[in-house]
Amino acid sequence: MANILVVDDEIGIRELLSEILGDEGHVVHLAENAAQARTFRQQEAPELVLLDIWMPDTDGVTLLKEWSSAGALTMPVIMMSGHATIDTAVEATRIGAIDFLEKPIALQKLLRAVQKGLERGAGVLRSVGMVKTAAPFAADSAHAGDGARAALGPLSEARGNDVPPSSLANNDMPLDLPLREARDAFERAYFEYHLAQENGSMTRVAEKTGLERTHLYRKLKQLGIELTKGNRK
Repeated sequence: MANILVVDDEIGIRELLSEILGDEGHVVHLAENAAQARTFRQQEAPELVLLDIWMPDTDGVTLLKEWSSAGALTMPVIMMSGHATIDTAVEATRIGAIDFLEKPIALQKLLRAVQKGLERGAGVLRSVGMVKTAAPFAADSAHAGDGARAALGPLSEARGNDVPPSSLANNDMPLDLPLREARDAFERAYFEYHLAQENGSMTRVAEKTGLERTHLYRKLKQLGIELTKGNRK
């Protein structure tokens, strides 16, 4: 069990992450903006922070810089965003974030990142004899870009390790497209494949892809994948 701070201006995201992490036995604290996150950090030292990048008062990267400069980055921080660029993710990892989660967040990806972050945080504390330091969580600049690109790329773990034999596997994907368009093309083929494999069962597709049903519906709508009434099982 760990004390985890979730910072996100979207109430739906806060509630979803609180429910998921609470079910895993963690104590979850919520902040809807950077101001609340600052106040909480001044009072307590969470064992892990899930930090949204785009917030109305102060963005997550700026808050991360503040904590790093003040020596308050004593815990692993995982950044979250549905609109961040690769450059933004690279910058965050260079400042000290240990991972990046793209929204909508896949359940298994979330749990793996949280477990990894808590294990890393515990290991650092053991190695320094419980002395607070920001340095252990500053990413190696030589590898930060690779990690961020992997988190955002179309073949990232966010899509799962079991990549289906879609058109991408046959090199039919238009790789000369801009990254976001190429990723959308991959995701469209990915979800269409799983919908076909599971005979349109949204419950089984949600379990297979690691997405909560509401997020799955939202993702399919975003990708322009229409569902007939018969498919919405």
